[in-house]
Amino acid sequence: MDRMDPTTLRRAADQLRTVADEHSRWHENLLRSIFCDHPIDAADLAPSAHRTCSFGCWFYEHAPNGLRSQASFSALGKEHQRLHQVAARLLRSARSKSPIDRADFEELVATSARLRLQVETLRTSIDAAVGNRDALTSAYGRVEMLPALRELQLTVRHGGTSCCIVFMDVDHLKQINDQLGHPVGDAVLAGVVRHLDLHLRPQDKVFRYGGDEFLIALSGADLATAHSVITRVRDGLAGKLLIAGPDGTTIQVTASFGLALLDPEEDVTQSIGRADQALLLAKTAGRNRAIAWDASVTTSTRWRLVDVGQAST
Repeated sequence: MDRMDPTTLRRAADQLRTVADEHSRWHENLLRSIFCDHPIDAADLAPSAHRTCSFGCWFYEHAPNGLRSQASFSALGKEHQRLHQVAARLLRSARSKSPIDRADFEELVATSARLRLQVETLRTSIDAAVGNRDALTSAYGRVEMLPALRELQLTVRHGGTSCCIVFMDVDHLKQINDQLGHPVGDAVLAGVVRHLDLHLRPQDKVFRYGGDEFLIALSGADLATAHSVITRVRDGLAGKLLIAGPDGTTIQVTASFGLALLDPEEDVTQSIGRADQALLLAKTAGRNRAIAWDASVTTSTRWRLVDVGQAST
């Protein structure tokens, strides 16, 4: 779900509400068929009933792939299938005028309750994900940044793994805004984040820090790994054209990156400041490059530029 854009998430939430409402109506008719001689739909007796009902069609065919990694989504499918299985047993009893098995009915009630719980859990997760995203770019918002970094810091502190944070700035965005207009600049920002989503690792997160600046959290990455990831992202961005206008206008952009390890002991704002300093060096050194923070940056009047993979003074 982390890689899903807000529009897809909102559409998924609407679809889930629709099929959940339709399922509720199906459940009402099911009870009428079991207890009130309401006509029985033959489709409900088929082994594939959980796949052919409206809920099943959405679950197996139309739900976005980004939801399928969610534990609540998998649990939802299991409970839905189980519900149809017990419903079929009860319907067969009703059709043959046999007594309704109490254990089957109690299982129907319990499974229905669990299914509703999983629907609400998934719906809550989707709503939370939508609320946490920047409306323009779909990156995570700045409010979520510090809690996420502090959680990663605990992992670094107690798990012995590294984490690298990266400040990214889109090069010359002001010129793009001035020459082509802010709508084109906004489209560039959205296109850059889409590029990040496609080329970062699944565990990485992008936060919109403000304006054209973004902070990337590379979980489990030391500087060498971060360099490899960011180089792939930077080179890919510089070598492609972004669609930046409703008329299909394309534009080529680059970005600058400042890298710093997430210090396990100091406040995370210190590490953010180091990545910010490294970004400033990258921009000063000519932009469209990645530079890692070095302690001498804060103590020397002659900045030592530590370009990841290539050092110079």
